[in-house]
Amino acid sequence: MALLFPLLSFMCGLILASTTLSTQLKALLSALLARVFIPIVIIYNMVFYREGSLSLMLFSFFAAFLLFFTFLAISKDRLASLCFSYTNMAWLGFPIAVALFGSEISSAMIALYIGVSIFGNTWAVTSVRSAAQSFKEIIKKVMQSPPVIALFIALIFRGLDFHHLHNHLWIDEIYNVAKWGMSFAGMCVLGLWLRHTRVNKRDLLQSLKVAGLKLVCGAILCGLAYQFLAIPHIHEYIGVMFLLFCLPPAANIVALETHYQGTGISAKYIASGTIVSCGICSLYGLSLYFI
Repeated sequence: MALLFPLLSFMCGLILASTTLSTQLKALLSALLARVFIPIVIIYNMVFYREGSLSLMLFSFFAAFLLFFTFLAISKDRLASLCFSYTNMAWLGFPIAVALFGSEISSAMIALYIGVSIFGNTWAVTSVRSAAQSFKEIIKKVMQSPPVIALFIALIFRGLDFHHLHNHLWIDEIYNVAKWGMSFAGMCVLGLWLRHTRVNKRDLLQSLKVAGLKLVCGAILCGLAYQFLAIPHIHEYIGVMFLLFCLPPAANIVALETHYQGTGISAKYIASGTIVSCGICSLYGLSLYFI
């Protein structure tokens, strides 16, 4: 069921994309995902904290930072570099991680997501707009982002000793609903979005080359982390850490680009990158199955 549910959710999005309500559904599901489901999952996993989460947050943040400047040195293109480094952890990463590694990997995935999200909220707007932002504006945007707000709420709940509750079945039920809702909303929105996005062979070939470079970077960074970083339980987490480098560009990049620059260049990067990434993640899943 864990493997079929994301696929069925994606197919549901493809079907609903042809209805008159597709635009409203995309907005509603995206809002629920960003402002309800993901914050609930973050709060739950950070309240019932497992050792190693902070290390994973720092790893994903600095990995995204290094990816950005690596690709910027090659391409001299800030937007393309952002697409290379700011990955789709929410809509695609969570459902695939749960399908490949099971729901017990959620705490690790949350930590990786928070690191990437902080990087994205810090770097995205500065990369897609021509006008420079002050340090104060950047910090304000980061503090107002749902993942960071959820993180502060989780810290308050831990301070109130919620993690010592003996009977929290009702909290577990809320978490389970949010977890399945997150998977459905993410994959359904992906289907709604991809149905009407056109890509050609050249776009796919370019995305395949970029994905290959990202996988090489991921193998190097994960290898170095495994050998030299003292991340608790890294032998359990290394698989989901590498998944970070299999994912496509974050879909909200194109919304920011359109708002600040009036262009939609990143739409093809995102669409072709998502198609290539789905293939890479499928191959990755098969390799895990046979290892």
